[in-house]
Amino acid sequence: MSRFLSIFSVILSLLIIFPVPNALSHEKNTLVPKGHQHYTPSPIPDRVMLTVTETPDDSQSVNWRTNARVEKSVAQITEAHGRPGLHLTAQTIEGTHQPIESENGLAHYHAVKFEGLNPDTLYAYRVMGDDTWSEWFQFKTASMEPKPFTFFYFGDAQNSVRSHFSRVIREAFMRNERPAFMLHAGDMVNLREGNHDDEWGEWFDAGSFLNAMIPSVVVAGNHEFVDRMLGFNRVLSPQFEPQFTTPNNGPEGLTQTVYHTTYQDTLVVVLDSMSALYDDEAAIKQAEWLDEVLSQSDHEWVIVSHHHPIHSVSAGRDNPKLREYWQPIYERHGVDLVLQGHDHTYGRGQSAPPSETNRAAENGPMYVVSVAGPKMYMVADENNPNMDRMAEELQLYQTIEVSPNRIHFQAWTAAGELYDAFEIQKDDEGNNTVVDLIPLDRPIHRCTNPNPPESDRCWNGKELISLPE
Repeated sequence: MSRFLSIFSVILSLLIIFPVPNALSHEKNTLVPKGHQHYTPSPIPDRVMLTVTETPDDSQSVNWRTNARVEKSVAQITEAHGRPGLHLTAQTIEGTHQPIESENGLAHYHAVKFEGLNPDTLYAYRVMGDDTWSEWFQFKTASMEPKPFTFFYFGDAQNSVRSHFSRVIREAFMRNERPAFMLHAGDMVNLREGNHDDEWGEWFDAGSFLNAMIPSVVVAGNHEFVDRMLGFNRVLSPQFEPQFTTPNNGPEGLTQTVYHTTYQDTLVVVLDSMSALYDDEAAIKQAEWLDEVLSQSDHEWVIVSHHHPIHSVSAGRDNPKLREYWQPIYERHGVDLVLQGHDHTYGRGQSAPPSETNRAAENGPMYVVSVAGPKMYMVADENNPNMDRMAEELQLYQTIEVSPNRIHFQAWTAAGELYDAFEIQKDDEGNNTVVDLIPLDRPIHRCTNPNPPESDRCWNGKELISLPE
């Protein structure tokens, strides 16, 4: 018996190190042909990514990838001007790198932080490869004043990302002026089977240069955690931390996935609902940290984002732990808006009863669930008491305009049609009033797939790019 257990332990340890693809699946999840290495790291910098810092008015983090020959992490930055001689005024900054081995080969992931920047200023920067540079990218720092700004919010991209999510993020950019940042509410990729690095490659392809010019707020969803055989040792994707330099100001042990940033007069807080749902201690630790952060906040607006919804929209889904540990804090401190994913449907509404300790609104925070990719579920109940607006089978992006006394929220389809809208108006005492702006010509959208794969799913998402046999 002991010999059997020893052999089993060795096999189990190998399975933990090397995830096993789902051999039963014949669906494709990327556009990369079988046997082809499209995303091999090269001397030329790729996957250039801006991630928000704690103080986006005077700093900015940038990450990128090269092959392993590039041993130095070097970037140049200058205030942007209209002349081609950007290098003449640029400052050279060195950072750090770390190696990551994947199915596409050994890569070096680089990180540089620009500090001491001027607020409300357009900057140009480039990053170094092996005897070459990237193109010059530009970004704008936040203002120190409470000026109006707009940001994008995307739910799960997850499956067939380059094929289907690309049009969503690009349509958002085409129809709007420069956003302050983009918020991705988790499950950016699938990570459950196949070549994980190809999936990350497609996510970066979808956003392309936007990732390098618009800072992102990234949320870890359940699919950012790599599954292991028998459910043991769920670990964060090895690419997550080296791709996204988050502010690192969260509770101990969760600093990669829990953090906050202040954009002008708005506090944005990111929580790790995956860890919370798997471990009560992680849920409580985040709740205590959040309580302290919000107790010290005097921001005009507070926006929280995590992957799993407080109030689910889709059939068969529920997260009571989040309502137990986190919702009372949202209500007590007057959180204005909670942005979520995971359910592969759209839904938004308020749920908290009025109380003396809830200064945010007569019905509490506004909770929103959305989806940007092609994986689509069914809503649980069209008469969901927590939801004022729902949808199935719509790929959506959201534009959120923030000004000193108003948040204007709009949910747009990938085809540029307005599906939902509302305003949160704040009075001088800090009380909120929500105004519904639902388009009258847009009834609730239901699944139109004539052959849904399951009773609770409209599309799996991966069948959409599979070639016919």
